[in-house]
Amino acid sequence: MSRFLFVSLPLTGHVNPMAAVAKTLTAQGHDVAWAGSESYLRPLVGPEAVIQQIPLRPHRRQADRGMAAAKTRWEEYIVPHCKVSLKGVDKAVQAFQPDVLAVDQHAVAGALAAHRYGLTWASMAPTTMELTRPYRSALPKVEAWIHGHLADLWTYAGLPDKPPHDLRFSPHLLIAFTGTALTGPLAWPDNAVLVGPSLAKRPADHDFPTDWLDPDRKHVLISMGTLAAETSHGFYERAVQAVRPLGIQAVVTAAPETIPDPPDHVLVRARVPVLELMPHLDAVVSHGGLNTVCESLAHGVPLVLAPIKGDQPINAAQVAAAGAGVRVSFARTRPEVLRESIESVLEDKAIRKAAARVRASFAVAGGAIAAAGQLALLANPPLGEKEREPLEGPA
Repeated sequence: MSRFLFVSLPLTGHVNPMAAVAKTLTAQGHDVAWAGSESYLRPLVGPEAVIQQIPLRPHRRQADRGMAAAKTRWEEYIVPHCKVSLKGVDKAVQAFQPDVLAVDQHAVAGALAAHRYGLTWASMAPTTMELTRPYRSALPKVEAWIHGHLADLWTYAGLPDKPPHDLRFSPHLLIAFTGTALTGPLAWPDNAVLVGPSLAKRPADHDFPTDWLDPDRKHVLISMGTLAAETSHGFYERAVQAVRPLGIQAVVTAAPETIPDPPDHVLVRARVPVLELMPHLDAVVSHGGLNTVCESLAHGVPLVLAPIKGDQPINAAQVAAAGAGVRVSFARTRPEVLRESIESVLEDKAIRKAAARVRASFAVAGGAIAAAGQLALLANPPLGEKEREPLEGPA
């Protein structure tokens, strides 16, 4: 059996898919630990998980969009988080002595520690933003700017010369929690394995009134994610107006005070057990975060997507191209248009068949079990397998 150390940003959408992989490895008899904040990770990874404590740098909710959001994400979060957590990740590696590091692509401290100790490591892609290099051809100056930050962090860590490759991409393995049914064939990187959504039962920290769900009515979840909560109030209001005349039940994940006096067929909750709710759902209205998209499609649930920033426009475009949902404008869509979109994914047989096709492809991809198998191969490569050379990727 082998030892695996997981390093993630303290973001729910990043931790959850990695947690499912970690639980699978533990169930298979491997030793698994996390480098992270006890207070943040414990509710997500469960009471039995081993956590090597490092400082927590919370992610502030961002109102920025477009390139401003990318600038804020790197300068105000990814780079500072790396600097704050680097020493803690270093100590976690020394204490736990892992055979393999599983590193969130944006948790750069994990990549730096892997190089410092000469460890085998895998990049974990919990979003599609860094699955390839989206800025390389369209915005090469942005790509160069990101590489500048990575080079500065390399120097900050006391490592010699310059990074031998893009630190977002391990030379050994990249595991992505999506599937080719959405992305299509990847031109690069060559060591990417797309396992589909990585799902596992999550610790329950809230009760949901499942008896509120009427089995004779259709059900829609409306959720715009936790990081966009402050910018989503207007969208939630329009969404409630959209479903008000429909004969369905809608669950809205928002602070109850932001939607006063909802109609009887609309339930407003600050948090809901999404995976437990999925089998009851007929459609999801979402910002297009990768977890929500893939968790929905893993259950054959079509989507109405109103992307805000980051990888969300990429995900929304992929869902629309696959025919498994429709895309609307987050800022400009009127309640009437949103209502028509919801009705279309509820009633259009072609959309629902497309969602079922993606569900089938995700099942073949293997999810957490496939990801765990890939990590186990890194720790114990087949006899005679040559060590993989670092991949430089496209120039």
